[in-house]
Amino acid sequence: MELFDELVARGLIAQTTDEEEIKELINNGKATFYIGFDPTADSLHVGHFMALCLMKRLQMAGNKPIALVGGGTGMIGDPSGRSDMRQMMTVEQIQHNCECFKKQMSKFIDFSDGKALLVNNADWLMNLNYIELLREVGPHFSVNRMLTAECYKQRMEKGLSFLEFNYMIMQSYDFYVLFQKYGCNMQFGGDDQWSNMLGGTELIRRKLGKDAYAMTITLLLNSEGKKMGKTQKGAVWLDPEKTSPFEFYQYWRNVADADVLKCIRMLTFLPLEEIDKMDKWEGSELNKAKEILAFELTKLVHGEEEAVKAQESARALFSSGNAADMPSADITTDDLNDGSIDIIGLLVKSGLVSSRNEGRRAVEQGGVSVNGEKVTDTSTVYDESSLSSGEFILKRGKKNFRRINLVK
Repeated sequence: MELFDELVARGLIAQTTDEEEIKELINNGKATFYIGFDPTADSLHVGHFMALCLMKRLQMAGNKPIALVGGGTGMIGDPSGRSDMRQMMTVEQIQHNCECFKKQMSKFIDFSDGKALLVNNADWLMNLNYIELLREVGPHFSVNRMLTAECYKQRMEKGLSFLEFNYMIMQSYDFYVLFQKYGCNMQFGGDDQWSNMLGGTELIRRKLGKDAYAMTITLLLNSEGKKMGKTQKGAVWLDPEKTSPFEFYQYWRNVADADVLKCIRMLTFLPLEEIDKMDKWEGSELNKAKEILAFELTKLVHGEEEAVKAQESARALFSSGNAADMPSADITTDDLNDGSIDIIGLLVKSGLVSSRNEGRRAVEQGGVSVNGEKVTDTSTVYDESSLSSGEFILKRGKKNFRRINLVK
């Protein structure tokens, strides 16, 4: 199976321009393509996973990736999928985030010997002359047409700032610069980026003539992929200091039954023939599929050793209620009241609930246990000796655990 057909079979391609030309380029390793990353945090999260895996697949086939970090566009903020304006970041914050990204991207992309590039659009956007930009780019954009784009339509009802209105022009200009400077002939992005991406393709062709070779592809489930990065407690990060390998493993181990094979197809590098055999799996076999998914992705991000440790810990957790490597929470003696703390206080301090009311409901509904034993009395307290025993595992629901450490 050729690469383009494999991407379709894995559920990655939604829309394209110039499909036959795109097939020719990526199937024969002739594409120089870019994907943009918005540096709004100092770590990538699992919502970026699909893009990173796609870049790895294409590079393995001989194509050249350009990872574009939006140090310039990050000063504006992408209005796509948002109901309010992004918080403005400083230049120093954006630069720090960009530096963190490359370290994480290097686990997916080989940047050695010019095989891939990491570029920052601040290099050309921050020094633009406004009048020159208007003259060079402005005539090629129709305001009426821009306002029909989904990314703007959603914001028009609540208010779209002129600052954000410029985002499409900035992103389009990125493709124009990358095309001229690096021979970038293709861009990939999520389905929510389609209008912005078309703007870049059209700008190149209008500025440089019909012979300019620039194309776009969108990823089928990238907007859903972004949702993958969010949980009730926030984002699932690729940085092990923010999300431990065990937590990362557990996140994927606990995906819904309906999503597990879709995730395996899109995100792992297992052969499609092997994945297709899993289509018939049901019941307990789906748990096996979830283990495969969690192990493969943890290995990709954190290495095989950490993946093995996370898997062994998860299995120990479900078999005996204990695990050697699980999320932990520190309780200090200052948190104790007369040498003890009640179950609700433990839930709050551990981060398993956000308030005492939420903790009380969790206990009353039978969703809390300590070391495998259900706690049903909201007045249950634990003294210093219990907390310092070395094995105090607090559990809320089926998936959320904390090892409690008493720090004196």
